[in-house]
Amino acid sequence: MYLELKQVSKKIKNNMILDHISLELEKGNIYGLQGKNGSGKTMLIKAMCGLLIPTEGSVTVNGAVLGKDRDFPESVGALIENPGFVNGYSAFQNLKVLAEIQHKIEDEKIYETIKEVGLEDAGEKKFRQFSLGMKQKLGIAAAIMEEPDLILLDEPTNALDEKSVLALRDILKKRKERGALIVIASHDAEELSLLADEIFRVENGKITGRFQPTKEKAE
Repeated sequence: MYLELKQVSKKIKNNMILDHISLELEKGNIYGLQGKNGSGKTMLIKAMCGLLIPTEGSVTVNGAVLGKDRDFPESVGALIENPGFVNGYSAFQNLKVLAEIQHKIEDEKIYETIKEVGLEDAGEKKFRQFSLGMKQKLGIAAAIMEEPDLILLDEPTNALDEKSVLALRDILKKRKERGALIVIASHDAEELSLLADEIFRVENGKITGRFQPTKEKAE
């Protein structure tokens, strides 16, 4: 998996949302996008998965230009803003609906993922009854259950308790070791330093810095 952004810009109603961003991201790594709300992180994540087509520049995944050669990356899982789930369905039922789109996984894998994110006790509880943390866990489950090569997560630790954040770190470590390319957008620089191999600072739609967390922080 290889993701490249070349001079990506996006203008909406004369506002420059993304401003000439160039990045080269490779599999087996976790990358962080760190910035305040409104800095452009979410728009950048959307561009990476084909939900936003640049006004200028290009987004290429494994040699295919999004919006030209294909609409979306071939193997991608994403958590962006508020995922749309069916209020009257349980965690399993919601994930089953999504799994039936591509028929890549069986029910056993869905149940395994529900347990992995810590929703095994939700049982038949309906989505409308979920706490914010439970909803976030279901969004993470939807993004990872098919073991995609590209995983894009926007503020994945929002509403998660400490135990769930630790579980998320293990989940992402496993996917990284499998060779996935993972991108995490977050306002929390400290949390990103524990998760990411390299962090890009995003301000006003621009990449204003990049750094690698120190070994002490990573541990």
